[in-house]
Amino acid sequence: MSVLRIIEVRDEEAFGGIPPCADPRFDHRTCDFWEDADRGRRDARVSWLARSTPAAPASARPHQSGNPFAPPAPAAEDENPFLPRRSTANPFLLADDDGADAPVVNPFAPAPRSPERPADGAPRKLQLLGRGLALYGSYGRILLADDRPVAWAQIGPLSAYPRAQRIRELYPRLPDAPLPAVITCVATVAEARGRGYGSALVRGICEELATRGFAAVEAYPEVGRPADETSAATLAFWIACGFHVAAPDDRFPVLRRELA
Repeated sequence: MSVLRIIEVRDEEAFGGIPPCADPRFDHRTCDFWEDADRGRRDARVSWLARSTPAAPASARPHQSGNPFAPPAPAAEDENPFLPRRSTANPFLLADDDGADAPVVNPFAPAPRSPERPADGAPRKLQLLGRGLALYGSYGRILLADDRPVAWAQIGPLSAYPRAQRIRELYPRLPDAPLPAVITCVATVAEARGRGYGSALVRGICEELATRGFAAVEAYPEVGRPADETSAATLAFWIACGFHVAAPDDRFPVLRRELA
């Protein structure tokens, strides 16, 4: 019996462990099909896997001190008579209190935190997966069997995926409050199919989403598309995972599961 565990794709090490698509023309690491409703693509794009170089901040143009026609150099901040003076004094201390002119430090206040996000220059898909780190965690999940990646899923709030929103707009009778979480993609590596890894990943995700406060989760399989050309799985797969058909359609049905 394999030991299964689910990990989040939060950094480049985990991102590098995203399993390959069964069809080599496609790549989970370069897919923005759900994030871009108009131009999103599923195909493999090598350029998306390279680290980008963060743009260097623009440096101020050096002043041409020897040019008699150059405008005068700008004054430093402290030399600008029109800038308000900033004081560190505490206005609530009396004048004779000790430290009246010293900045006040609150020892009980938590240290300021910078928002969580992927490192600068991270591959573009990793940046997309990290948009919700501060609130929802990463949008990417990998199922490991004995520490070997065997299945992949992409999840998140409905607001993160414009294409899912567009599909939902076709069915005004779907409940719109509270809005569901979505599983846009779930896929198992070709050599590990038929072992229940995909359904195990979906079960774990549903349990996690319930703890994050979601009342329901939806999926949007594309009926009739070859299995290796889609990562949205099949109608039968979602039903076996406890989903029901919330909006029937010959091509884009909506599958939904209520979360306890």
